[in-house]
Amino acid sequence: MVIDDEPLAVELMESYVRKTPFLELSGSFESGTAAFAALREHPVDLLFCDIQMPGLNGMELSRMLPEETRVIFTTAFSQYAVEGFRVRAVDYLLKPISYTDFLAAANKALEWFELKRRAEQAERQPEGEFRQAEETPRSLFVKTEYRLQQIDLDRIRYIEGLKDYVKIHVEGEAHPVVSLLSMKALEEQLPADRFIRVHRSYIVQGSKIRTIERNRILFDTERIPISENYRQAFHDFLARHALLPADFSDKD
Repeated sequence: MVIDDEPLAVELMESYVRKTPFLELSGSFESGTAAFAALREHPVDLLFCDIQMPGLNGMELSRMLPEETRVIFTTAFSQYAVEGFRVRAVDYLLKPISYTDFLAAANKALEWFELKRRAEQAERQPEGEFRQAEETPRSLFVKTEYRLQQIDLDRIRYIEGLKDYVKIHVEGEAHPVVSLLSMKALEEQLPADRFIRVHRSYIVQGSKIRTIERNRILFDTERIPISENYRQAFHDFLARHALLPADFSDKD
């Protein structure tokens, strides 16, 4: 559901929802009061909700929702961010909102519902049956060529940033998956214990690294540079996940 007292903002959010295959628009409202009345009859999973609205504002509305309904705040005012996270908002988007930021927030919500579903399945298992905990996501959904594609995290070798796009290099694929995402948005979604940023334009999966040579990571014929700004964090990452020789050095 979309809630905003600005008609143009409602139209933009509606267009973003229609572009996102795993979202279905239940309704749009220009006030929190009207939305709350509708939500009592027809609850939804996710709200894209403005904060400053006449009558019942977005923050007040969020406190009246059932726990199953998640909220992504869409606002022009950054001062509500802390309060937004206190009410367990999935994300907090500042206007003007690009589709890239919208999709990253929607993916966070999708991940939350997937983890919730898995937890509920585990609770329904008979006592004594082996349960395997899944604390981190095993796949990632990205928008590419007007479709939503699921990528197994285990198959990602490295990610390359190109302005507003990313190229995700996947094992077994002849060509990388190209998606309209920022490196920052994608980095926030990836498990930090598995993926490490080594350059402003590159993120690598640590378990896929086989050779490091002269401040470069070798992936077949590709050489990924390790920039000075990320070098120490990369070495700390290696120290936590691998046995390094005492005289290990990245100098030429």
